Amino acid sequence: MVIGSLAVRLLVRESRTLKDKRQVVRSILDRIRNGFNVSATEVDTHDDVKLVTLGFAAVGFETAAVQGVLQKITEALRGHPVAEYLGGEVTVGREVV
Repeated sequence: MVIGSLAVRLLVRESRTLKDKRQVVRSILDRIRNGFNVSATEVDTHDDVKLVTLGFAAVGFETAAVQGVLQKITEALRGHPVAEYLGGEVTVGREVV
Protein backbone atom coordinates (compact mmCIF):
# COMPACT_ATOMS: atom_id res chain seq x y z
CA MET A 1 0.00 0.00 0.00
CA VAL A 2 1.34 3.44 -0.93
CA ILE A 3 0.40 6.54 1.05
CA GLY A 4 0.92 10.02 -0.33
CA SER A 5 0.39 13.44 1.18
CA LEU A 6 0.32 16.93 -0.22
CA ALA A 7 0.58 20.13 1.82
CA VAL A 8 -0.18 23.38 -0.04
CA ARG A 9 -0.29 27.07 0.81
CA LEU A 10 -2.77 29.36 -0.88
CA LEU A 11 -3.39 33.09 -0.70
CA VAL A 12 -6.96 34.40 -0.82
CA ARG A 13 -6.39 38.08 -1.61
CA GLU A 14 -10.06 39.06 -1.66
CA SER A 15 -10.77 37.61 1.78
CA ARG A 16 -11.64 40.28 4.35
CA THR A 17 -12.94 38.08 7.17
CA LEU A 18 -12.50 34.52 8.41
CA LYS A 19 -16.01 33.84 7.12
CA ASP A 20 -14.91 34.84 3.59
CA LYS A 21 -11.86 32.60 3.88
CA ARG A 22 -13.85 29.63 5.19
CA GLN A 23 -16.28 29.91 2.28
CA VAL A 24 -13.40 29.66 -0.21
CA VAL A 25 -11.72 26.84 1.76
CA ARG A 26 -14.96 24.84 1.97
CA SER A 27 -15.48 25.22 -1.78
CA ILE A 28 -11.93 24.09 -2.58
CA LEU A 29 -12.04 21.12 -0.21
CA ASP A 30 -15.43 19.91 -1.49
CA ARG A 31 -14.34 20.20 -5.12
CA ILE A 32 -11.05 18.34 -4.54
CA ARG A 33 -12.59 15.60 -2.37
CA ASN A 34 -15.32 14.89 -4.92
CA GLY A 35 -13.10 15.18 -7.98
CA PHE A 36 -10.12 13.14 -6.80
CA ASN A 37 -11.44 10.84 -4.04
CA VAL A 38 -8.85 11.96 -1.46
CA SER A 39 -8.95 13.08 2.15
CA ALA A 40 -8.55 16.83 2.60
CA THR A 41 -8.58 19.38 5.41
CA GLU A 42 -7.23 22.75 6.50
CA VAL A 43 -4.14 21.94 8.55
CA ASP A 44 -2.68 25.29 9.59
CA THR A 45 -3.13 29.08 9.48
CA HIS A 46 -6.70 28.81 10.80
CA ASP A 47 -6.73 32.36 12.17
CA ASP A 48 -5.05 34.09 9.22
CA VAL A 49 -7.64 35.84 7.05
CA LYS A 50 -5.76 35.53 3.76
CA LEU A 51 -3.42 32.54 4.08
CA VAL A 52 -4.67 28.94 3.72
CA THR A 53 -2.71 25.75 4.41
CA LEU A 54 -4.40 22.59 3.18
CA GLY A 55 -3.44 18.94 3.53
CA PHE A 56 -4.43 16.10 1.20
CA ALA A 57 -3.90 12.33 1.53
CA ALA A 58 -4.20 9.61 -1.09
CA VAL A 59 -3.79 5.85 -0.82
CA GLY A 60 -3.20 3.37 -3.63
CA PHE A 61 -1.34 0.30 -4.79
CA GLU A 62 1.20 2.01 -7.05
CA THR A 63 3.51 4.92 -6.31
CA ALA A 64 3.03 6.43 -9.77
CA ALA A 65 -0.75 6.46 -9.39
CA VAL A 66 -0.62 8.20 -6.01
CA GLN A 67 1.92 10.74 -7.28
CA GLY A 68 -0.27 11.34 -10.33
CA VAL A 69 -3.34 12.11 -8.25
CA LEU A 70 -1.41 14.53 -6.04
CA GLN A 71 0.09 16.21 -9.12
CA LYS A 72 -3.37 16.65 -10.65
CA ILE A 73 -4.58 18.23 -7.40
CA THR A 74 -1.64 20.64 -7.54
CA GLU A 75 -2.51 21.57 -11.12
CA ALA A 76 -6.17 22.11 -10.18
CA LEU A 77 -5.17 24.39 -7.31
CA ARG A 78 -2.80 26.39 -9.52
CA GLY A 79 -5.73 27.18 -11.80
CA HIS A 80 -8.14 28.21 -9.05
CA PRO A 81 -9.76 31.59 -9.89
CA VAL A 82 -9.82 32.98 -6.31
CA ALA A 83 -6.98 31.34 -4.39
CA GLU A 84 -3.40 31.96 -5.53
CA TYR A 85 -1.10 28.93 -5.28
CA LEU A 86 1.99 29.78 -3.19
CA GLY A 87 3.65 26.38 -3.04
CA GLY A 88 3.32 22.79 -1.98
CA GLU A 89 5.17 19.69 -0.86
CA VAL A 90 4.43 16.13 -1.94
CA THR A 91 5.49 13.13 0.14
CA VAL A 92 4.94 9.58 -1.08
CA GLY A 93 6.01 6.54 0.90
CA ARG A 94 5.43 2.81 1.03
CA GLU A 95 3.77 1.22 4.04
CA VAL A 96 3.32 -2.51 4.44
CA VAL A 97 0.18 -3.49 6.29
